[in-house]
Amino acid sequence: MMLPNELGSILTNLARRAIEYFLVHRTYLPVPRDLFRELYEQKAGVFICLKIHGQLRGCIGTFHPQHDHLIAEIIYNAVSAAVEDPRFPPVTLKDLPDIHITVDILTPPESIDSPDQLDPKRYGVIVQRGWRRGLLLPDIEGVDSIQEQIRIARAKAGIKPNEPVELFRFRVERYSELENYEENHR
Repeated sequence: MMLPNELGSILTNLARRAIEYFLVHRTYLPVPRDLFRELYEQKAGVFICLKIHGQLRGCIGTFHPQHDHLIAEIIYNAVSAAVEDPRFPPVTLKDLPDIHITVDILTPPESIDSPDQLDPKRYGVIVQRGWRRGLLLPDIEGVDSIQEQIRIARAKAGIKPNEPVELFRFRVERYSELENYEENHR
């Protein structure tokens, strides 16, 4: 059985390798075949968030899996977070040593009837109106209320405050390079 910090180290290292490989070769990292078998059998939505000196530098992901397994999901979303987030210029090789990577593995979204079923520290939220969707991960610094969580998700989707929406919630398993480093170097 894999321990959480061992898994976190594997997943964040895979994301880092995928970004570096893409920046050097301008193509995606071939799927490594030497990782734990369970990772090739699991499918899940994945978000990859990148920070430099505590400031967001990219965060992209999928709430439903788009690839055959978790490894491919991480590879593709890591590259997207590094070079396709429209809010930031693409990450460069020079940036890479300062990048801190977080990998969030999402549970399948579940429909909820009321905002009261949310908790911004515990659940992420998806708001949906027709084809427009906004997602906010859980436990985001500065997001302390359900109302703030929903407001931000609505804004991401371009949904006005008075428009009715469908609400979904999900949980994440969060793996962070910094936490793994601190745990392994105490």
